[in-house]
Amino acid sequence: MRRAASAQPEGRDAVTAFVALGANLGDAVNTVRAALVALGQVPGVRLVRSSSLYRTAPVNSTGPDYINAVAKVTTVLTAPALLGALQVIENGAGRERPYRNAPRTLDLDLLLYGFACVASPTLTVPHPRMMERAFVLVPLAEIAPQRVSTAQLQAVADQAIDALA
Repeated sequence: MRRAASAQPEGRDAVTAFVALGANLGDAVNTVRAALVALGQVPGVRLVRSSSLYRTAPVNSTGPDYINAVAKVTTVLTAPALLGALQVIENGAGRERPYRNAPRTLDLDLLLYGFACVASPTLTVPHPRMMERAFVLVPLAEIAPQRVSTAQLQAVADQAIDALA
């Protein structure tokens, strides 16, 4: 697990959020690592911790295996503003959206934003499919075990996921 040091947000106005990272095109390992660095450089965001990298097969998609991770951040940004920052990082990595669940150079999903529930046309938090995906729950449990129950992990135990060395 990596910890990051930053002089950015802490204090009572900051919110803890969790971001899922995934890539399966190009140099996915380095893309995810670069995205973690970029996330920590967003004004108003402090990268607190990141999970190990994991390899998983695509879910409801095709293409090469994914490299996945989850990051814990604190932020003073609103949930929509944080989503916008994530999309800027994705675009910088060459993200295209030719069709739903297409292979990706980089995918960043806002999983949790404090304990808030957000439902808008552009953002749903908690992420609506996170409880169905081992590639989210296993790395999230690594860095925030209090946010994932044993039952939730058991529900996705049939999905192959391998930690990278």
